[in-house]
Amino acid sequence: MPALPDLAPPVSASVLVPVKAFAQAKLRLAGAYDPATRAELARAMAARVLRAAAPLPVVVVCDDEEVWAWAEREGAEVLWTPGLGLNGAVEAGVAHLRRRGVDRAIVAHADLPLATELAWLAGFPGVTLVPDRRRDGTNVACVPTDAGFRFAYGAGSFAAHRAEAARLGLLTRLVADERLSWDVDLPGDLSPPPTLALPSSIAALVEAGATPPDPHPVEV
Repeated sequence: MPALPDLAPPVSASVLVPVKAFAQAKLRLAGAYDPATRAELARAMAARVLRAAAPLPVVVVCDDEEVWAWAEREGAEVLWTPGLGLNGAVEAGVAHLRRRGVDRAIVAHADLPLATELAWLAGFPGVTLVPDRRRDGTNVACVPTDAGFRFAYGAGSFAAHRAEAARLGLLTRLVADERLSWDVDLPGDLSPPPTLALPSSIAALVEAGATPPDPHPVEV
């Protein structure tokens, strides 16, 4: 007798991207880039993450009208999350996807200039975590939307998210992906090694917008 086909429904997934107001993003780059360039860099990196989500649908969670308009132009759904903070906004986004019948939420931060191919992360039944290259923060996380996963972004979030998966009794897959692990906090993060060259659009902003050093610094 031939084996019966697997009739289990396919797993559905969406990518959830929290995006901060571009004018307020990447303040730790202030010593090297002017406000307009920082905003453009934040926008370009976020666009890269949205493109890396293809072919999955994207939901942008935000509390800024400019980000809302930008996300809609990029073809993303927008979830308005004022006053919730990063963790609350992400949890609201995951709950929104669960109500829509989506099985997996891939949460990707918006400051990943080398982001590529996020969809494959949904192929694991438990929790997938991609830490930053310092193994402190969590750049990407894929969670079942019905698990009640509590997010703890901030310092030490990678360890906190591993502990949360263990609390829920979920299998955990740790992924060391050099491109997804590369986020941007400081000016030096915009100079990855040659094997991880920035996309041309972001590299052009980095080169054109850098603030030259003061030729006559004030001694203190």
